Amino acid sequence: MNQSQSSQSNVLTPGTLVDEKIVLYYLSLSLTYLIIAMLAGLLYSLQFIHMYPFEGIEIFSPGRWRFVHTQGVAYGFISNAFLGALQWVVPRLTGHPVASRKLSWFILIAWQVIVLATVVGVLTGEAQALEWGETPVWIDPVALLGLLLVAYNFLTPIVKVKGPMYVTLWYFIAAFVWTPMVYAMGNFLPEYFIGGSAAGAIGGLFIHDLVGLFVTPIGWGLMYYFVPIALKKPIWSHGLSLVGFWGLAFFYPLNGIHHFLYSPIPMFLQYGAIISTIAVELVVTTVIINFFGTLRGRGDALRTNMPVRWFYIGMVFYFTTCLQCAFHTTLMFQRIIHFTDWVVGHAHLVMYGVFGFWINGVMTYLFPRLLRTNGWYKPSWNSWHFWLSGIGMLVMFFDLMSAGLIQGFIWKALAPWSDSITASMPFWKIRTVSGTAIIIGQLFFVANVIMTWRKAGELAPKSSPYDPTPSNQSQEQYT
Repeated sequence: MNQSQSSQSNVLTPGTLVDEKIVLYYLSLSLTYLIIAMLAGLLYSLQFIHMYPFEGIEIFSPGRWRFVHTQGVAYGFISNAFLGALQWVVPRLTGHPVASRKLSWFILIAWQVIVLATVVGVLTGEAQALEWGETPVWIDPVALLGLLLVAYNFLTPIVKVKGPMYVTLWYFIAAFVWTPMVYAMGNFLPEYFIGGSAAGAIGGLFIHDLVGLFVTPIGWGLMYYFVPIALKKPIWSHGLSLVGFWGLAFFYPLNGIHHFLYSPIPMFLQYGAIISTIAVELVVTTVIINFFGTLRGRGDALRTNMPVRWFYIGMVFYFTTCLQCAFHTTLMFQRIIHFTDWVVGHAHLVMYGVFGFWINGVMTYLFPRLLRTNGWYKPSWNSWHFWLSGIGMLVMFFDLMSAGLIQGFIWKALAPWSDSITASMPFWKIRTVSGTAIIIGQLFFVANVIMTWRKAGELAPKSSPYDPTPSNQSQEQYT
């Protein structure tokens, strides 16, 4: 491609470059799955406080609905949101559309079939005995093929980029390469090729690499794109952004075995996982410094800009969860918190408090632009969404962390198991209440999206500020 052709590609109108309709569909489906997954989690929590309404009904077994909760968040909510955001970001950063719009729509439909088939499979008792890999065996090859098609669709425009690439694309390239490998490792090796404690080690790597090599690189890549645009200033340090990228690539793949400390897995692997987990916190610190350096001089945005608020609270939670992880993966902490609700609180903070918050920020930024409106139907509902989600998440985190410590010390004292159940009951009630607050907050947002969509004609400005001119788009590409 010559220079004139490259310049022409960079000034394509958004309608030519980005299929905004598919972005809108992906985000809408993501929200739908999130509500379903949250309600499944609420249902699951009721069994802990003796309020489960479907006792004795096999298809409503609490264990099965836990899978609906976790798989719905991972593959319904997060994956659909990421696919929609990628459809928006990759063409803008590369100046080229995705490989095939027809393929994009095929992936959209096929992915929903995979998610729904997973739900049906786990509810009918076909789940696999692998954490985060409960998808029925007959879905795994189809899901892997889908991940390869996603990689092809987005890598095609990326490889056409001439010259230096912005760090967001570095993260995306890594995710497109790592994710199919991680999925294949976790869903084929333990089932068909490796057994015993070696399979446990592979399962541990899969559990953590699914977060670290799929969710994390896409999540951070999106932050490197949306934060500078929302703040209208460049990222503070491009050098630190590369330190964060290479630190993630080097240390995160080694973390997974910290899920199986004090197991028959060789101790040198357990020690390696502990050291690399602590190292990841140092890497994360450089990333957090970079983003808060970017915020310098624009701190008012935390008050006036709702997407920025979601982004930065998510970053604080990310730092917190990695700091917590650096401590609780040590053998000293594991003696107390192993198998306790401390781990459950940690998982909720990272999956919803971090990536869920970032996705909420991206949706808050994109929906008005996709609907061509001058704003939201009820901006106050977005505030309710933020505060109910944020307070609910904080309460749930500290509640489960406290419950975990109490459970651990009771077990360490060799007290009867029933004592730990009795002591945990108040904390489980608080968890249900805080989870309900989060759901209510999310319903405020869903209602706001629906009403904004319905009133789009009334809210639309005469000249939409969300339909950038080529010059504005070029600025957005290289911010």
